[in-house]
Amino acid sequence: MTSNETPRTAVLDSAHLGDIEGAFGRINVNDTDRPRTLRTRLLTLLAIVGPGLIVMVGDNDAGGVATYAQAGQNYGYSLLWVLLLLIPVLIVNQEMVVRLGAVTGVGHARLINERFGRGWGWFSVGDLFLLNFLTLVTEFIGITLAADYIGLSKYIVVPTSAVALIAIMATGSFRRWERMMFVFIAITLLQIPMLLMSDPQWGRAAKSFVVPGISGGISSDAVLLIIAIVGTTVAPWQLFFQQSNIVDKRITPRFISYERADTALGAVVVVLGAAALVMTGDWAGRSAGAIGNFVDAGDIAHLLGQHSSILGGLFAIVLLDASIVGAAAVTLSTSYAFGDVFGLKHSLHRGFSDAKPFYLSYTAMVALAAIIVLIPGAPLGLITTAVQALAGLLLPSASVFLLLLCNDREVLGPWVNRPWLNGVAAVIVGTLLLLSGILMATTLFPNVDVVSVAEYLGLALVVLGVSAAVVLRWMSRRRQKRSPEQEALIRKLARADKSTWRMPPLSLLEPVKWSPGTRLGMIALRSYLVIGAVLLIVKAVQLTH
Repeated sequence: MTSNETPRTAVLDSAHLGDIEGAFGRINVNDTDRPRTLRTRLLTLLAIVGPGLIVMVGDNDAGGVATYAQAGQNYGYSLLWVLLLLIPVLIVNQEMVVRLGAVTGVGHARLINERFGRGWGWFSVGDLFLLNFLTLVTEFIGITLAADYIGLSKYIVVPTSAVALIAIMATGSFRRWERMMFVFIAITLLQIPMLLMSDPQWGRAAKSFVVPGISGGISSDAVLLIIAIVGTTVAPWQLFFQQSNIVDKRITPRFISYERADTALGAVVVVLGAAALVMTGDWAGRSAGAIGNFVDAGDIAHLLGQHSSILGGLFAIVLLDASIVGAAAVTLSTSYAFGDVFGLKHSLHRGFSDAKPFYLSYTAMVALAAIIVLIPGAPLGLITTAVQALAGLLLPSASVFLLLLCNDREVLGPWVNRPWLNGVAAVIVGTLLLLSGILMATTLFPNVDVVSVAEYLGLALVVLGVSAAVVLRWMSRRRQKRSPEQEALIRKLARADKSTWRMPPLSLLEPVKWSPGTRLGMIALRSYLVIGAVLLIVKAVQLTH
């Protein structure tokens, strides 16, 4: 992008403008006459790849490793089909933030804050800060479990990991940071020999991928574990991280197709990694005669170690690596949002002296989380439970804001969602609402029959969905025709060049005008989040006593 074009965009940090500097290549954004040969396209893809792959691999963090291993130890290969269904969910959700990041040049937190008001902005970002911090604590818990198996003191490994996380980020170079992240991603390839040493049964795995089933039949524990798999794979922080990372990498609409490929690749990689962990967890249960007796990820390493010390060591390294990648991505998503909300410099292209609040917010989060894990008697189990419950509570909220932004013509112009994509996204949001309701009900009332709750909530969701569709259709018929200004905008966008269209400065956009139905739905969502959060706090207080 040239300096003449800068005033027309909403980019807030000047470091977000310039050449694309990726781990595997560099692209001069002013070079628009590059030949469209296969070699050039591959080199372009190599330079672009990063945000999608990192966000997906980062999602297979300590909590992910534990959840997938639990699925394998307790239910064998029978839940692999859940992972396959998550690929389109991941791609649909993250593809929307790809467009938002490339077209707007603004982070997710900033868009919510500016388009829906500071009340909604703080409501959304406040939830993100809390959930991300608790998630970071669970990453350090994963580090302590891996260290325990290896035989190292957590008082050595945790501080060392914290220093490493800060050092990785504070290089003052986006390219160096991305290269370091790819080093950790390369370590995840240890899942291949780990899987091959876990007596993989390929025919059984292939059948479980395509034929849904649950070993031992449907039960409350199985339903909750399926919800945990969805929750650990589709997390709210992913939306904030990838959008801001795309902005920071300076990806523009010209390269959206390449970033979509990066995202799709990441979705496939994360599901294959999850499948490897499920199959390894299955072998841990079978080889040690401990089927159905999951304790934690550290115990999985010990069970595998009884069969082979090498296999147990590989699992511990994979857990340690997953914890570090997850911690780096989760914390950075928070620092990006911090910079967005307060209008501060927030770019990995800047050095520490040039963006002190950005780096200090990251450092403070890492240091505090590490200290909490090292405190004797800290309620680490309660924190882990809180993370799962909060993630389940916030899943629908993040997706609703995403859907609203991707239908905002002032924001995305010719890049707004197509009708079929809105339909798919609506189904995803409805499913997440159902799972969130089940998880909340079981967190607050542990003895409730999960299967019955799922049936009743599913029926209620269908009734609400049909009712909402009827009301919206009735309202659309009564709605007045578009204003001349709206018609002019639609005609203008139809003629726009999608490859160069960028969102104008936020201050120049028309205010968002919600329909009565949308406003009612958002009020209901906010009420659900407030009530759910209050009930979770009450539950946490009860558990501490």
